Amino acid sequence: MKQFKAFIILIALLLFGARSYSQSTESDIPISELPASVEKVLQQYIEILKSPNLDVAAEKFVAIAGGSLINTDGSDLSRGKKEFALKKDFNDMQHYAYPIKITRVNKAESNGQGYGATAIKGVVYKIWIDKKSSDLGMPAPISIMVPEGHSTIKTPKVVNIGSL
Repeated sequence: MKQFKAFIILIALLLFGARSYSQSTESDIPISELPASVEKVLQQYIEILKSPNLDVAAEKFVAIAGGSLINTDGSDLSRGKKEFALKKDFNDMQHYAYPIKITRVNKAESNGQGYGATAIKGVVYKIWIDKKSSDLGMPAPISIMVPEGHSTIKTPKVVNIGSL
């Protein structure tokens, strides 16, 4: 009887733990509701990751990067972003389906990302893209924000990378 109780407790912990550590789907929206402007920026990012080298990718990426990915005047990527997050996505893009296949979209409000003149707030779309094969792992997200109320930044910006 003691072993049975221990087994039930173990199962309950596993079920509760899996639920509490999984990413919430409460804010998911149908893929068809992803704004065209956001999908366009996602496609631009994927094309940038197919650049001939990381330096070219970094140079192109500044135009669509936002939040803490860029420096306070928007002229360059923040320190370490090229060498770590962008490099990871650049190297791992080879494992993803092309053309991309969106598997999930999550929509949430953000109170803000970034610093100084390039700080933005608005709606963030976290978009999961699929791998070439399920043997290569799970889909991974790229976050794109539609800025609201900023005096100069009006177009969607990629605000989180390094998950591919």
